[in-house]
This record gives sequence, structure tokens and C-alpha cells, in this order.
Amino acid sequence: MTTAQQKALDQHWEHYGIEAEESMLDYGQLFGRTANTYLEIGFGMGQSLVKMAGLRSEDNFIGADVCQPGIGAVIGGAERIGLNNLKIHQGDAVELMRQRIPAESLSGVYVFFPDPWPKRRHHKRRLIQPEFVEVISSRLKPGGYLHVATDWQDYAGHISKTLQASPTLTNCADDGPYSPRPDYRSLTKYEARGQRLGHGVWDIIYRRK
Repeated sequence: MTTAQQKALDQHWEHYGIEAEESMLDYGQLFGRTANTYLEIGFGMGQSLVKMAGLRSEDNFIGADVCQPGIGAVIGGAERIGLNNLKIHQGDAVELMRQRIPAESLSGVYVFFPDPWPKRRHHKRRLIQPEFVEVISSRLKPGGYLHVATDWQDYAGHISKTLQASPTLTNCADDGPYSPRPDYRSLTKYEARGQRLGHGVWDIIYRRK
């Protein structure tokens, strides 16, 4: 934790943080308004999350992560630009989805660059698995979407096959399994550097039927 991240966490958690409880989230109470609500799982240092929330003030955003430095960075970034449409959950996103996200309540779920667990013996640790995909799908409104992005081609294939097998989701891509990067997913410095070096990034977007 940097000094700035710790300061942001200490001073502004009460405004941005979602307290640990067992009850289902009430978005109207949480944000003080009714609006389309989106969840990002595993936001890292949170640059894309803060940027999305800043550009889309009409929408509500929830970020879920376990990393305190990243949470501090997001809260600090949100406070600097005065965001009122962003809340943070510190903890396991799988438990959050299962226990506190109401059914058919989210307009979208984002999973950008999850850990690819590249070794075959670790593939079972990958976040995108059939059971969790169905949990996510059940929390999406009809027409809501799941957007996963990865820079590992093997994982992209796994994600594509897993989502394609879901009986409740349909691919948003017009041609082939992958979609162009939407404008709302900002291009990170790491990704831009990778593109210059010829590295690929795959966006997989599926919509709830």
C-alpha cells in the first residue's frame, strides 16, 4: 500500500465501500437512485473501472476485488474526480455473486484480464467455469451481458467454449467467436504496448437470452 492508497482507503471507505453483510444488495439504497447497474470482477488497480464510471455517469458501477492497494487506488481515483456512481466490495466476487447480488438485477458484468492460470494442472482455478457462468447469467437482466477480455489465446478459447455451451447466453459477435473491443473498455498502457509487439487481445461478449 502506498501512503496515498492507504489515505484514500482510511478517509473515503465509508462513502465508496460496501459493508460486509448477509443481506441482498439494494441498489436504490446503495446508490441513492435507480439506474442500470454494472459489476466489474477483479478490477486490479482500477483504471478502467474509474474511467468507465466517469464517462457513464448515468449508470451505477460496483467493483469487486480482494487487493487492498487496488481498492485504495480506485477510491483515490474516484474521489479525485468526484464520482457518486461507484461502490467497492472488498472480498471474493464468487461469494458476492452468490450471496448478495439479486437475481436478474445487473445490466452487465465485466471480467477484464482474469488470471489465466496457464499451466494445465491449474486450469481448474480459472474463474470462468460453467458453474460460475450460470451464476453470473442468473444475475443478469434479460438482455444484460457478460464481457470477458484476455490476452491469453488458450484462455480465450476456453472462455469462448464455456460461454457458447451456456443455455442462457448468446454471442454478441456478428462473425466468429470474438467481438471488437467496445469503446467502454479503455485501452491500457500494457495492452497498447502488447499490440505494438504483435500480442493479441480477445474480447468475448455474450448476452442473456
